[in-house]
Amino acid sequence: MTLHDIEKSEIQFETADRFPLHGTLMRGSGNGPMVLISSAAAVPRSFYARFADHLVTHHGFRAALTYDYRGVAGSQPPAGWRRALLMRDWAHFDMPAALHRLEQEGHDHPIVGVGQSFGGQVLALGGRSERFARYLMVATMTGYWGNTKPRYRVFSQMNLVGVPLAALLGKVPGRIGLGQTLPGTIFREWARWGRHPEYFFADPTMDAARRFAEVETPILAIGLTDDPWGTPKAQHALLKYYSSAPIENRWISPDEAGGPVGHLGFFRSAFKDTLWKPAIAWLSQR
Repeated sequence: MTLHDIEKSEIQFETADRFPLHGTLMRGSGNGPMVLISSAAAVPRSFYARFADHLVTHHGFRAALTYDYRGVAGSQPPAGWRRALLMRDWAHFDMPAALHRLEQEGHDHPIVGVGQSFGGQVLALGGRSERFARYLMVATMTGYWGNTKPRYRVFSQMNLVGVPLAALLGKVPGRIGLGQTLPGTIFREWARWGRHPEYFFADPTMDAARRFAEVETPILAIGLTDDPWGTPKAQHALLKYYSSAPIENRWISPDEAGGPVGHLGFFRSAFKDTLWKPAIAWLSQR
């Protein structure tokens, strides 16, 4: 395998509503596709650094961009920012801005996407799905608590612990087990959607069903059988709305992976031979 040179840059770019986002751009010497990696909720971009590096260094991807959604890790609101931070803005503003920044690395170059959990939802909600030649979704699902397991623990974490903390502190600390610390307004919107069986598809202000039905991008959806959030029911509840997209489903057990994976474990470098290799082969297809 040819090893490709890599140049890593910490960058900042603005969304259409003028929010400054922070990202990490890796440029390589290969001529493979460029890739945008969209995070799971409350997960920092640094979590995907090894995967992005692997794509560029070992598989000849031209560039890889990871970024933090507003209110997460490096993308904190600037002084004087007065508009409420909402989870929907991660998809409506943040992902399109990151894609636009990546396009500047090669306006006509093929782009593929990788989205974990919430990162599988932004493909539709971002309104730029036609720009992606392929899209890999890992552990993607709706956030309805009733499709998770153990579901009552998830309900309690979100609504009996997280929502009161959001109201009391104006934020939800990551140490309660839901990732990075989140602004209260973002968390409350997430929890509100998660209380409804149809998630944000029941929110008329999202227009989500129409947006999802417009996507025609080929999708590979990888599910992990030991994932308490992305269960088969939870994944189907989301993917059924991608009604115009060709979808391939792959379910992987801990035995096949070579160890427990769970909701976030796919991107650990320990799985580069068992999980990463076939997923990258699919992403690399012309």
